[in-house]
Amino acid sequence: MMTEKDTGTENIITDEMANPSLSKSGGDPGITPLSPSHIQQSDTDQVQSGPSFVVVVAIDFGTTSSGYAYAFTKEPECIHTMRRWEGGDPGVSNQKTPTTILLTPDRKFHSFGYAARDFYHDLDPSESKHWLYLEKFKMKLHTTANLSIDTEIHAANGKRVKALDIFAYALAFFKEQALKELSDQTGSEFDNTNVRWVITVPAIWKMPAKQFMREAAYKSALVSRENPEQLIIALEPEAASIYCRKLRLHQMVDLGTQTTQNGFSSNDNVGSGMTQGDRYVVMDCGGGTVDLTVHQIRLPEGHLKELYKASGGPYGSIGVDYEFEKLLCKIFGQDFIDQFKIKRPAAWVDLMIAFESRKRAAAPERTNPLNINLPFSFIDYYKKFRGHSVDHALRKSNVDFVKWSSQGMLRMTPDAMNTLFKPTIDHIIQHLTELFEKPEVSDIKFLFLVGGFAESALLQQAVQNMLQGRSRIIIPHDVGLTILKGAVLFGLDPSVIKVRRSPLTYGVGVLNRFVEGKHPPEKLLIKDGTRWCTDVFDTFIAADQSVALGEMVKRSYTPAKPSQQVIVIHVYCSEKERVGFISEPGVRKCGTLRLDVSGTESSAPRREIQTLMQFGDTEIRAMAIDVSTGRTVKASIDFLSH
Repeated sequence: MMTEKDTGTENIITDEMANPSLSKSGGDPGITPLSPSHIQQSDTDQVQSGPSFVVVVAIDFGTTSSGYAYAFTKEPECIHTMRRWEGGDPGVSNQKTPTTILLTPDRKFHSFGYAARDFYHDLDPSESKHWLYLEKFKMKLHTTANLSIDTEIHAANGKRVKALDIFAYALAFFKEQALKELSDQTGSEFDNTNVRWVITVPAIWKMPAKQFMREAAYKSALVSRENPEQLIIALEPEAASIYCRKLRLHQMVDLGTQTTQNGFSSNDNVGSGMTQGDRYVVMDCGGGTVDLTVHQIRLPEGHLKELYKASGGPYGSIGVDYEFEKLLCKIFGQDFIDQFKIKRPAAWVDLMIAFESRKRAAAPERTNPLNINLPFSFIDYYKKFRGHSVDHALRKSNVDFVKWSSQGMLRMTPDAMNTLFKPTIDHIIQHLTELFEKPEVSDIKFLFLVGGFAESALLQQAVQNMLQGRSRIIIPHDVGLTILKGAVLFGLDPSVIKVRRSPLTYGVGVLNRFVEGKHPPEKLLIKDGTRWCTDVFDTFIAADQSVALGEMVKRSYTPAKPSQQVIVIHVYCSEKERVGFISEPGVRKCGTLRLDVSGTESSAPRREIQTLMQFGDTEIRAMAIDVSTGRTVKASIDFLSH
């Protein structure tokens, strides 16, 4: 907890801080922080006044597949997963639909999921090159360094579209599907204002990506800017965690014993195997990312406390697809594959679907080869491109574990397939190993493996080998729907996670009184005879610091001039726990705090704007009051670079 600052060090943010000649990195004009403090709200202040929702609908917007689920607030125990979708894949049964979207040549939304894929596939190649087909686009939000409202993504034909439009189209599609299903369920037109929406995102996503999802939701009219609380952003492994602690034992497999029961009667839940203070890890292995959270359970209510900040990385199952693509490039040449993807995009999608079902058949003890159908247009186009056959290319390439079968298939040995998994699984295991070495991550009773990639027998075996029986490895039966169901539970009671860890250190740049010997001489600024130290980092919250739900970080700021309408404060962040100056390496400007002080003029000689920031939730929020008048000041905190 931060305490009141020593009386000797006043923090001032002045006009001079905007003047680069005086200050090394340019802070913020016109604000004087008065007293920093943390306030802890008691749970009773927490009661969410506001609209009561009839139903909670959660959308799991995944890298490879997506879906929704819902529950009525009157029967919270009963979670409905979305209706079966038309057009599944052979060998892939799922309640979810592929995260694929198709736009017409004039960039209007056409279809989503299997429907988009099938329609695109049936188009004539001469036509299909004008249509915009997108898949696996969610990863763009994780990999783009300076994400903004204008970030673009590439369709299969190489054309660029605004990411925000694509995400908004997808959310609008889910809104329409869910409201249709709810209307059918209740027998009358279901009103969107009765829905609390929940959208899931990886816990390792930074604030800009979370805010981007919210912006897409506003654009899609899922919720309006006027009612932001109608949408909650849920963190994927947190949602899984909420669901897992309620699991009944017949709803999961214990990898150690490979049995469902495991010594308890089958309708006990994991909770009955969990006692006060038990610690567990949830490892969410999805298409794009692998995301880990460490939780401790607090009984009797079953509230959760995060013990270590969320960690993970882009080690999802699409890494295996990239390895397959690299293998194809090695055999047929990068130049051919690049051309083929642009010229025959629908056939490329076909080939990846064929690979997907074989990828799911990979297992540690498998001995018979895996056959992958090559689309006819691949064989045909290759012959035109190179002047010799696919068969010839395979013989000529020195990839000996892939053969050509007379039925027009690529024949891979199990070893060849396992090699494609290796880089991704190695990353995951390395990460898990490092996590388990952290002092906060000791005595872990359970490891829950969730997400679509958790079904991989190769991944399961690797995790078992790494843990050597230190924790019980539990896999829920409906592993692909765990996050979806947990997100519904989270929407019904967002206060179930009481304590989180801040992923980064956040703060602002201020001026402090210059202290000889403590402050570096190059930071000295003399103004009206007073000696100031510039660029001082005033920490709001430190990386991996525990922060309770509803806990506020409080700062007071004063406008430099009475006439000032807006105060804009730059927010800085760093991965390091201790930061002294905003100019240190690794500290970057990550957002802006805007206080709209227009209309709050008062006769007070010095206006004090008290700002409260909340870091204990899945998103960072700010609010402010004018102390002399007690009026609320419009405060917003923005992380998307403009």
